[in-house]
Amino acid sequence: MTSRLIFSSLLLSGLLAGCGGSNWVHPNKPSSEFTNEYNRCQNLIMRDPKLQQGSQLLILNATERCLQREGWRLVENE
Repeated sequence: MTSRLIFSSLLLSGLLAGCGGSNWVHPNKPSSEFTNEYNRCQNLIMRDPKLQQGSQLLILNATERCLQREGWRLVENE
């Protein structure tokens, strides 16, 4: 349930950020793959006992690092 709450919060933040903020992009994957990659990374992160009881900010940061290791980059909209 916690991961759903976090994902919902991030999705809402992403939608709001899409209004002139930034987007996650990958050089070899379509943007439609982002949600699958995000969910996979978050599931991996939530298996870490240190992060299971951590703050949402720690979980978000760890998830973003996982996405970056997979080749995703956060780029500013022009």
